[in-house]
Amino acid sequence: MSSAKSSKSVCVVGAGALGLTTALKLARRGFDVTVVERASGIGGLADAWRVGDITWDRHYHVTLLSDSHTRTLAEEIGIGDRFDWRETRTGFYSESKLYSMSNSVEFLKFPPLRFLDKIRLGFTIFYCARIKNWRRLEKVTVGDWLTRWSGKRTFESMWLPLLKSKLGDNYRDTSAAFIWATINRMYAARRSGLKKEMFGYVRGGYATFNDALGRALDAAGVRLQTGVAVKSVVPLDAGVSVTTQRESGLVEESKFDHVVMTVQTPVTAALVPNLSDTEKRRLNDIRYMGVVCASVLLKKPLGGYYVTNITDPGFPFTGVIEMTALVDADQVDGHHLVYLPKYVSSDDPLLKASDEDIKASFLQGLFRMYPQLTEEDVEAFRISRVSHVMALPTIDYSTKVPGVATSLSGVSVVTSAQIVNGTLNVNETIALAERSLPELIKRIDASSATHINEEAHELSATG
Repeated sequence: MSSAKSSKSVCVVGAGALGLTTALKLARRGFDVTVVERASGIGGLADAWRVGDITWDRHYHVTLLSDSHTRTLAEEIGIGDRFDWRETRTGFYSESKLYSMSNSVEFLKFPPLRFLDKIRLGFTIFYCARIKNWRRLEKVTVGDWLTRWSGKRTFESMWLPLLKSKLGDNYRDTSAAFIWATINRMYAARRSGLKKEMFGYVRGGYATFNDALGRALDAAGVRLQTGVAVKSVVPLDAGVSVTTQRESGLVEESKFDHVVMTVQTPVTAALVPNLSDTEKRRLNDIRYMGVVCASVLLKKPLGGYYVTNITDPGFPFTGVIEMTALVDADQVDGHHLVYLPKYVSSDDPLLKASDEDIKASFLQGLFRMYPQLTEEDVEAFRISRVSHVMALPTIDYSTKVPGVATSLSGVSVVTSAQIVNGTLNVNETIALAERSLPELIKRIDASSATHINEEAHELSATG
């Protein structure tokens, strides 16, 4: 799939799934690509870490049978046969009880909702899944839209707790396109002809995926620099200057024909000072949700539900993701892995709370839901904090999102904030990289700078 090297050198800033996929696609089309990443490893939100004595994903991820972009990339990098597929169950914790909501019969028996409420709720989901023009849903808030179709009682008892758990009070500013994207991801497999949706994971978790992607990048000639923070991206008369700082403190300046920013929009605004004031304002005006996600290693299983949604008030986390209801226990050395996420605004104080306070609060909530658990059942507890995870789809969001092109001929933007009609997940991220590629290649080809070979990239270095 590779071709002769182009005379164009490209720096991709960010080694998440978006940056890595973009880099691979560009390299296989002949461009000379370097990826620069602040973190010590690759993968971004889909990276892996150690929890106790196991290595697994830092945040919970699942692949659907309908996630064609993820599955195609997995085939390309040689791990298409490493997926395991399972039917999973869904739970609800409501009125201090745990209920199964995994099929139509259980839905109809669900005690917290009256029969009419269930009819309206089911119709809302059915109707939403069949809406084609999602842009008109950007004109109304998700709360108003769900209340209109499900009724006030169903909204307050079912939808509102779920929205608050995912969006906090930001649900008030979120458009109904958010729930459209969420429901349509659920229904994607059925529309493609599959009789049911299956959940899947790559054996070994995203460590397996990232390792394979790293090998593919190396084979394509991509230079991958981790532990290197970009300090500034400045256009030159010919090319673009990228100033970086290594963990050792070493500052370096490198020259490229083109730079692709795949990081969060406020980061791009801060790193590229020559953007116009209008561009910076557009980038900074994108609102983000953050997350505090605990990974908990237990000696015993919980309720056997992959996802348990919580409608009762007073819990410190969004829901319970029992990963080993999906993943074979032998993948995590016979343990039981649980994620406890809490979605917050990007400036929420919880992001700066101490590990001890978060652990105490989260475990208290977990023990409240599952009284069979004790402190002795907790083998390990780790906390991930990310301030900018998902761009908030506010009213008329698609009209506010920056495009790939900037006013600087040598700088382009490919960012997850450009996902305007989907939810943030690995499949949508890979799809965005593929969708942006044609315009990106046109802009790179139009760059006027001459290629500087690898030895000449380092123009200066100071300690």
